[in-house]
Amino acid sequence: MTISLVKGQKIDLTKGNAGLTKLVVGLGWNPVEKKGFFGSKKVDIDCDASALLLDENGKLQGKNLVCFHNLKSPEGSVVHSGDNRTGEGDGDDEQINIDLPRVPANIHKILMVVNIYDCVNRKQDFGMISTAYIRVLNQSNNEELVRFNLTDSYAGKTALIVGEIYRHNGEWKFNAIGEGANAPHVDLLARTYQ
Repeated sequence: MTISLVKGQKIDLTKGNAGLTKLVVGLGWNPVEKKGFFGSKKVDIDCDASALLLDENGKLQGKNLVCFHNLKSPEGSVVHSGDNRTGEGDGDDEQINIDLPRVPANIHKILMVVNIYDCVNRKQDFGMISTAYIRVLNQSNNEELVRFNLTDSYAGKTALIVGEIYRHNGEWKFNAIGEGANAPHVDLLARTYQ
């Protein structure tokens, strides 16, 4: 059964789901439709989902950025599905798989973020996205555990800090963050965590 969260809400993932070891984090978005004289047309926006593996101090160490140009963490515990450049179709636009037992002991948070590719040149921001969400699934049976629909206005923002999966007292939890940021590329956003 899916639990729908609101911004700032936290939920336990592993305590109530015995044997849960592998997660799929799905991220999806839909661009707004521009209305014109000859009908409506979706804005062409290339969003990119990424995961930042952070230590207990919230810092990014080494090559722990998983994104479209680095599809897996050094030990393979976090793997990106690959770049979806259009966001077309129903369902998740990009997915990140997490093998919880393989996540190194020094990693305490896996932060999920979304950036707009080439946003400066294209003059795009998240005000041009009509809907966005993050969901967490049990990889073994595809059961959706958690869903967080982002409903705030993110006009003027070029990055979204969507949510995080984090360790607490030996269990894994999810935090619905939903904050906008200005970082025209995921590498620049990652630098704020170094």
